Amino acid sequence: MRRLLPAVMLFCLGGPLAAQNATTIAARASRVYRGLTSMRASFRQTIEDRMIGTQESRGELIQSGNANLVMRFEDPQGDAIVLDGTYVWIYTPSTTPGQVIRMRMPSDPVYGPNVLGRILDQPNERYEVGYVRADTAEGRPVDVLEFTPRAEDPLFRRAVIWLDRVTSLPQRLELDEMTGVHRTLALSRVRTNTPVSPKEFRFDVPSGVRVVEQ
Repeated sequence: MRRLLPAVMLFCLGGPLAAQNATTIAARASRVYRGLTSMRASFRQTIEDRMIGTQESRGELIQSGNANLVMRFEDPQGDAIVLDGTYVWIYTPSTTPGQVIRMRMPSDPVYGPNVLGRILDQPNERYEVGYVRADTAEGRPVDVLEFTPRAEDPLFRRAVIWLDRVTSLPQRLELDEMTGVHRTLALSRVRTNTPVSPKEFRFDVPSGVRVVEQ
């Protein structure tokens, strides 16, 4: 479960100008993100854990609204994380066949385990935001921002997000999690505001699979 739960030119800024740019960029990204009706992207995830080493995975991510999100994995094939608005379903037949974990979604904050949503909902109110550098991601110019929670966050102590300069959409996320895990989620082929069927966020328990409440 840990493996899945919960993406050329450098230009550094310093001092008050950097702080001003960081908060402005974060506010713009927040407006864009909260205005989305949907987002779909391919992802590559890398998890670095000193206990179990480095693990990589890839697949497709779909989000719609505050509480609906699904990550369907192509590698490992068949693994999935589904947030259906009420429950979080964690299905990892690659490591724990024959069971699916079901957890009730937390109501506060509304985005629950959707980390991008948690950060970009009210970034300047809930985080100390710093400008790290200018960079590129998927061949596009991005601004790299660091987010440090103003109050203790149960999921992470520090996050870094690569934000597209043109679209203000996230292209990459790095997390230093409370468990000591360092997670990287890189997004590509990001598409927004496309029709998404509610069926995308429904998890149908496969025959013979046991539901484990947690």
